[in-house]
This record gives sequence, structure tokens and C-alpha cells, in this order.
Amino acid sequence: MDILNRLAESIDYIEKHLDQPLKHEEIAQIAYCSKFHYQRMFYMLTGVTLADYIRKRRLTVAAQELAASHIKVVDAAFKYGYNTPESFSKAFSRLHGISPSQAREKGRTLRAFPRLSFHIQIKGVEDMNYKIVEKEPFQVIGKALEVTVKDDQNKKDIPAFWNELNHNGFTDSLKPDIGPLGFLGVCMDFNDQADTFNYVIGVEKTTADTPAGCVGKSIPAATWAVFEAIGPVNPAVQATWERIFSEWFPATGYELANAPQFEAYPEDGDIMAQDHITEIWIPVVKQK
Repeated sequence: MDILNRLAESIDYIEKHLDQPLKHEEIAQIAYCSKFHYQRMFYMLTGVTLADYIRKRRLTVAAQELAASHIKVVDAAFKYGYNTPESFSKAFSRLHGISPSQAREKGRTLRAFPRLSFHIQIKGVEDMNYKIVEKEPFQVIGKALEVTVKDDQNKKDIPAFWNELNHNGFTDSLKPDIGPLGFLGVCMDFNDQADTFNYVIGVEKTTADTPAGCVGKSIPAATWAVFEAIGPVNPAVQATWERIFSEWFPATGYELANAPQFEAYPEDGDIMAQDHITEIWIPVVKQK
């Protein structure tokens, strides 16, 4: 439950500072998370990005203030984080369907994006089977791509990266070196300042040599929670990630550790098969 309490505290902080500059790093610190992990967890739990939530909450509160007071539109724009009245008016109109000036008119309908609250959702439909694995340090060999989480660009770039390496023969070239985990898709080297991370497609290194054209990445020793996503990779993997953050973490005594995360795919698996199994490896620590 600690994770839910900390998320609730971060929402309290956002609500108290809607009319002030909000830095994602400071919000994440309240939840004892890195910026990257907080933003990812926030999206998994809510279905909206942190930036979008803040924007919609500011526009909701701004509309209420315009309707109930004599604040000028230009003052409301600056108060809620917009550089110009024009940019404020455009964003306001997209959410509410009317201009800020029209919000003053009696009888106008305004849209309210509600404040979030967090709780455990007991579904009782499917068990979440997992295992805890202690694994020594290992290396991954493959190709790396720096991707950004801004505007969910990583969700476009990573599938395109897989397609590229599958079609140009690179993944086939790794098969002689493939380890027991199969093919790996690793998220690592998180850069909170730039909102980027490295995504590595490769295999666990099992020989002394690194094949030509490959980079080597070190994965530290860690405790891992390992989950099975059963079914076609899309949507089974994404659905399992969502359940991990929305159901498993809040209900257990574990927290996300600051280490790489990865998905493991069988060497010859059919990613579209109903019985295909993708393993999701998440580094964890026991709550203090």
C-alpha cells in the first residue's frame, strides 16, 4: 500500500501547485521514483500521461475560476502555465469546446477532468503468476537505439527497430550465440533530464567474443520479478505491463528497483500465436 500512498501524495502536490511551475522530477521524488519510472507508472495506472493530466487539470481549474470570478483571460493564461493568451485559448477550446471568454456566460457547459485517486482494483478474474529470480550480473550483446518517451515516440520507434533488425538479418545472425533467455528487448540507461533511454535488442552473452557489429551492455545483479505474457505479443505484453503496475505492485511488498527492465522472447516462437509466452523481467526490491 505504500506505493499508493506515495502516489496519492504526489497528486496532492500537483493539485496544490497547479498555478505554479511543476517539474516532473520533483513530482517523481515525492513518490520516491526516478522521473522515467514515475511517468511510466503513472501512464500504466491512469491511461494518461503525466503532462496531459497536469494540462487537463489546469484547464479544468482555470474554467472554474473564469466562471466564478472576474479574472482576466490573460491573467488566467499566465497563472496556469501558458506563455500567451492565444496558446491558452487554443488549449482551452480543445478541452471545453468554447473559448475562455464564453466560459463566463451563464449556463455554459464546462468539461471537468477530475482529480485522480489511486486504489487497488480487485478484479478476481485472473491470477497473476510470477516468480522471484536472483540473477548474477550478465552481459547483453546486440544493437542499441536511443529513444525518447516524449509524445510516446518510443512506442513507434521500438517496433520499427525490431522490424528493421528482423528484416535485415541481424536477429538471425545472433542465433548461434543465443542464451537460455532467448531474444531480449532491454530498456536501460534511463536519462531523466533528456527523457530518453537506450533500447537494446540482443541476446545474453554466452561466449568470450562479441560478434562484429554488436555492442555489449552490462546488466547488474538484481532480484527480478518474472511474469508471463501469454498470447500474441500485441496486445498481451502491454496488457501484462499494465496489470503489473496497477495490480501487482500495489498488492505486494515490492517496489521497482533502479535497474534495466527487459522482455525475453523464445528463439523460434510465433509472436502471433495464442500460446506464445513472453517473459517480462522487472527488477524489484522489498519495501523498507
